[in-house]
This record gives sequence, C-alpha cells and structure tokens, in this order.
Amino acid sequence: MIRLHHNRRWSLKAHTHGLWLTLVSCASILSIAGSASAQLAPNQTEGFGNGRLVTFTYLQNFDCVDEPTLDLDFNGIKAQSDPNEMQTPICQPITEPTADPTGGDIKHTAHLYVLIPMFSVDNDTNPDHAMPCPSGGRPGELCGVNLGKALVKLFGFVPEAWKTKVNPAITTQCPDPNNAVAGTCTMHASSVDLSKTLFALKKTASPTAPIFVPTPNHSHIVDNSRVNTQPIWWEVRPVLVMSQSDWPSADGTTGITSSKMMDDAEAAGRAIEVGSNFFLFFSSEMGSKSAHLH
Repeated sequence: MIRLHHNRRWSLKAHTHGLWLTLVSCASILSIAGSASAQLAPNQTEGFGNGRLVTFTYLQNFDCVDEPTLDLDFNGIKAQSDPNEMQTPICQPITEPTADPTGGDIKHTAHLYVLIPMFSVDNDTNPDHAMPCPSGGRPGELCGVNLGKALVKLFGFVPEAWKTKVNPAITTQCPDPNNAVAGTCTMHASSVDLSKTLFALKKTASPTAPIFVPTPNHSHIVDNSRVNTQPIWWEVRPVLVMSQSDWPSADGTTGITSSKMMDDAEAAGRAIEVGSNFFLFFSSEMGSKSAHLH
C-alpha cells in the first residue's frame, strides 16, 4: 500500500509537471503571437484618434500638390510657366491647393494632424544635435550643424522636432521603428519647405526662396470619425506643439490623443495648426488599447 501510494504520488507529480509545461508552452505561444501582431509592417506607422492608438497602412507615395497659378519656389513665375518647379516636390506648410490629389475639393479631404514638437526638453543649444539630411538632402537644404545653428538663432534652442535623437523624455511616431532614420518616415517626403512657416511665426522676412529642412520628428492625430477608414488621401495639417506637457506618450496615456484635446491646446495658445499642400495615402485602423481621455 505504501508503495502504491508512493507511485500514485509520483504519477500525480509527473502529471502536474506535464500540465504545467503545457500551460507554459501555450502561454509562450500566445505571447509570441501577441507580440507579432503588435509589430508594425514596414509600410505602417502608429497614430492617435478618439483617445486610442490607431495604425496607419500606407499604400502609395506622398504627393505635394502644385497648381498652375501657384509659385511654390517664389521665383515670380507661376507653376504653369515654370517647368523647373515641376522637377522636385515642394512640400509647403500654410500653402493649400484648392484640390487634393484626386482632384476633389480640399474642403472635403480628410485631415491628418501632424504633431511637431517645437519645444526642447532640456533647452538644448548644441547645433551638433540637429539631424543631418537623409542621403545628403537636396541642394541648399539646411542639414546637420548648419540646421542646428539656424534653429538656435531662430528659436534659442534646437527643437525636438529636428534632433537626430529626441530626448528620451518623449517619443515620436516618425521616424517609424522600421525606418528609423532621422528625417524620414515610410512613404513620406524627406524634406519640407519652412519658408512660409517661419515668416508666419515672425522669424524671417517674406520668403524669396524655399527653406528646405529634413522632415521633422512627429506624431499623428486623426478625427474621431476617421479612426477606422479605408485607404484615402489625407491632407497633412502640421500642428506645432509648444509645450512638453501636451506631448502624447507612446502608449497614449498622457498628452494629446484626440482632435478635441488638440483643439483645446490650440485654443489655449499652446499649439498652432496650419494647412499644407502635402498629402499622404493610407488606411486607418483603431487599436484595442485605450489612451488617456481628458
């Protein structure tokens, strides 16, 4: 009897051990599957909408729309008579065409609000910390230390928007994890023209030529009604975020994570929104993870 009891005890122990291994294996498989499903594809970035994380899937390259009567390079010749203006994209905040890339009225085009961190976490005045231009940039583009010197002169510091690496106190959704080169993001332009923006901020005189800089580090917001949207063209609307306290955390538990919160920051003077001639083509899908709602 004692031996039988002993065998049963070891049999039960072996059974329990086997069950435990099975549970651990299943948990590991689920964990791996969950991690895999959370990974972004090379043509995806994250964003926020309605207080939640959303995933964008890009299916075409960007478009920076020029129209016949515009003069995006400020040379005094309208685009319709200036072939040179057609040879390189000029992505220009503040300038808005009348139509999006489909030819549809821009008044009916969806908005992608691009949050740009125009503050410095640690009042960084080292021009060496400004990002170089990806692949060398275009002729005359402000890059690296020259960009840093210009930013310090204009703002008194190097904004996190153009740091090669943003301060660890904040995170941005672009550059994206699969394309982690400063000044880039999947299917985006890699430079923008700041001339009209700096003039509007009273930092420079009226533009006489574009001021090209690398595409800034940024995060994204879409309107509540657009969190689940099939692939369409979106107008990029830059939003200059002036206060670190408004910046959204990676998981969306703090900061601006909805268009309503963005509007409140704009109304309080802590953020500035403008239009642009810059468009992106992607779908939007809401994630299951809730962000912090104010």
